[in-house]
Amino acid sequence: MSKLILTVDDSASMRMLLKASLAAQGFRVEAADDGEHGLERMHEVKPDLLITDINMPKMDGFELIEAVRQVPEFRGTPILVLSTEFSDEKKTRAREAGATGWITKPFEAAKLGAAVRRVCP
Repeated sequence: MSKLILTVDDSASMRMLLKASLAAQGFRVEAADDGEHGLERMHEVKPDLLITDINMPKMDGFELIEAVRQVPEFRGTPILVLSTEFSDEKKTRAREAGATGWITKPFEAAKLGAAVRRVCP
């Protein structure tokens, strides 16, 4: 059974790009359009991996990561941040919130797939 990935990004085009890229590499993909929706979808689909943007309305990526890590069922779920942000300060904040790794946009499909396989074998 292929891994199920939940992508959370407020950009519809980025969600489509992620779905196309990951599906082409054999992953199943669900999507949410902001952090609040992402947290709801986590409970609905129970993904093997969460990929989230940082800058989103309602609940940003840091808040989403912290909220996901509060749920015992998801404490071990890998979380990758996919963002245009790349400052060490933001990466440290994401790690402290519970993120597993960081990918900078724009992403290369092969590198994204490799990162996914690394954190979610």
